[in-house]
Amino acid sequence: MTDPSLHLVGLRGATTCRENSLTAIEEAVRDLIDALVERNALTPDRIVSLTFSVTTDLDACFPAAVARRRDGWDGVALLDCQQMAVQGDLERCIRVLAHAWLPLGQNAQHPYLEAASRLRPDRSSHN
Repeated sequence: MTDPSLHLVGLRGATTCRENSLTAIEEAVRDLIDALVERNALTPDRIVSLTFSVTTDLDACFPAAVARRRDGWDGVALLDCQQMAVQGDLERCIRVLAHAWLPLGQNAQHPYLEAASRLRPDRSSHN
């Protein structure tokens, strides 16, 4: 994008699932993406990419497959990977790193939902 009124930012966020099932993962991913889009006033043309990482206890579906179904997201680069396994990590957690164009002066909002709010209490005040 060559619009000088925009700058490229990295947006982070995370959520947790109630269980390792297709339905629970779809719901968690939808909620996380909805929060990311709404809090940052994003439109699909301003989203460059999203990388999802999931803890090893989530394997019922790919989060990127859920995101790929969104209207207008056919040009967004999506990737899934497995979160590094660390003893004591949050269970059933989905994290996201997004690259998006935001207007200059707009503060990036990073949604941490459900039990993932414990990961970044400093960024969870919107919950």
